[in-house]
Amino acid sequence: MLWTPMEEFHYDQIPDAGRVEEILKEHPEITHVSMVHSETTSGILNDIASVTKAVKAAGKTMIVDAMSSFAGVDIPVGELQLDFLISSANKCIQGVPGFSFIICRRKALDQCEGKARSLSLDLYDQWKTMQADGKWRFTSPTHVVLAFAKALEELDEEGGIEARSRRYQENNRYLISHMKAMGFIPYVSEEHQGPIITTFFYPENRNYTFDEMYRYIKERGYAIYPGKVTDADTFRIGNIGEIYLEDMEKLCRIFREFLQAKGAAA
Repeated sequence: MLWTPMEEFHYDQIPDAGRVEEILKEHPEITHVSMVHSETTSGILNDIASVTKAVKAAGKTMIVDAMSSFAGVDIPVGELQLDFLISSANKCIQGVPGFSFIICRRKALDQCEGKARSLSLDLYDQWKTMQADGKWRFTSPTHVVLAFAKALEELDEEGGIEARSRRYQENNRYLISHMKAMGFIPYVSEEHQGPIITTFFYPENRNYTFDEMYRYIKERGYAIYPGKVTDADTFRIGNIGEIYLEDMEKLCRIFREFLQAKGAAA
């Protein structure tokens, strides 16, 4: 029977590696630990290095969900001894949605044989088919694969993960600096803020609605996300994709013009 010990962390906090170590000692029956790297709900970039160290010291299998961080943040998979890293063709690789992929240790993959709970999610069988026939078991997402290959070329042309990560970080820093100057406070502390997406508190005592602000911005070519955290009124702005500082400058200018039109400029 699947059972998971519950440990609560606030949305703006990262999991504590020391507590993870304690839980693994308290519950030796745990065999696998899964962790999200970049939290798109809040913008937090979790410390997978310290948690993985605790997990591997306990002899457990480590699974990292890097859907929204892979290729945008350096992840030393081998050095960290990750067993499985899961990501997608889109997000920071800047391809299009359509398939996910897994980077894993061969030994960990071999241990998956015969343990799949569904046909479509049988990772080992998919790998065997790739090895034998070089294709998917079912209809291949050819257009997505071609877009993925092109996206990898563009990543290389940009200078690799280091250069792309630097661009995302510059976008993020500029955005936070100028949004704060307009009175929008980041939800996540600078210490834990990742470069992928940024969450801001929706200002109190405002004389406008989120829908008004959203529509004003969208009519001028940009889109923002409503908040997803349950304990605060927030909204989110992505920093990734084919986005550069000039795009962030234009977006911040639109925010400023909206606030001025509402008589709410800081």
